[in-house]
Amino acid sequence: MKQEKILIIGAGGQIGVELALALRNIYGTDNVVASDIREAHPLLKDAGPYAILNAMDGQAIHSLVKKEGITQIYLLAAVLSATGEKDPKRAWDINMNSLLQTLDLGVQEKLTKIYWPSSIAVFGPTTPTQNTPQQTIVEPTTVYGISKYTGELWCQYYNQRWGLDVRSMRYPGLISWKSEPGGGTTDYAVEIYHEALKHKAYTCFLSENTYLPMMYMDDAIRGTIELMEAPAEQMKTRMAYNLAAMSFSPKEIAEAIQKHIPDFTISYQPDFRQKIADGWPKSIDDSTAREHWGWKNNFDLDSMTADMLLHLKEKLAVGV
Repeated sequence: MKQEKILIIGAGGQIGVELALALRNIYGTDNVVASDIREAHPLLKDAGPYAILNAMDGQAIHSLVKKEGITQIYLLAAVLSATGEKDPKRAWDINMNSLLQTLDLGVQEKLTKIYWPSSIAVFGPTTPTQNTPQQTIVEPTTVYGISKYTGELWCQYYNQRWGLDVRSMRYPGLISWKSEPGGGTTDYAVEIYHEALKHKAYTCFLSENTYLPMMYMDDAIRGTIELMEAPAEQMKTRMAYNLAAMSFSPKEIAEAIQKHIPDFTISYQPDFRQKIADGWPKSIDDSTAREHWGWKNNFDLDSMTADMLLHLKEKLAVGV
């Protein structure tokens, strides 16, 4: 058994729930402390150590780190893209200050590793949209993207200045059947499966040919853990790694669902999220991650769709 003690801040979110479960399988239930500002997610309730914790309360986090002997922190708490545009200053405050206090804590307590997720939101309308490279033009137009790119620079700075082992990756849109989406522009790709099973119809808030990079949560969780477990010498960049699996449009995901639910229909009513999506890449070049630490995705659109529908049928107790 590995002798690490992990704290996950923001464990109630879309990534956090599944990451907590996966890390407990590796490190042991008692060695992974999940936390969030609210009561435990049903999948985490009574399933291991849990603390109600505000990501902005640096003193409380520091006390918990000392009390539990924490050696690693996964900081997942964030205000996402679509939600962030409703209150940009609040989003900046939460996304930036929670990171900076965690980085300071990492230096002070000599933590072995810190994980902080970035996003394809760091890219903007001036970025090359096809096979967006690891190093390219970065001019984000949302407060979420601005905070994520600034955070990448801070992570790199703390590594260069204090030797802090901070690791990060730029997630594409994430799709999961276990947990609900959290206010992102790519949330349609989760909602569509629920609506297909419950109502056999979905109204999409993006236009039919809006291509965005996407990933099944199983791949994202595995990739996150593989990144964190890779030897430090393989981390040849301390900016966030590009990560990719597939790119598709709402029209294409609807067609994949129709292979299983032939009478499913989709309509389109683009809203303010369309402008956000139009500023993001259509596909991502993740060859740097593949070269440096061996990243490789397992799921494509068809295999993900089959797995999503299989599990959601049981979860939602519906038939088609």
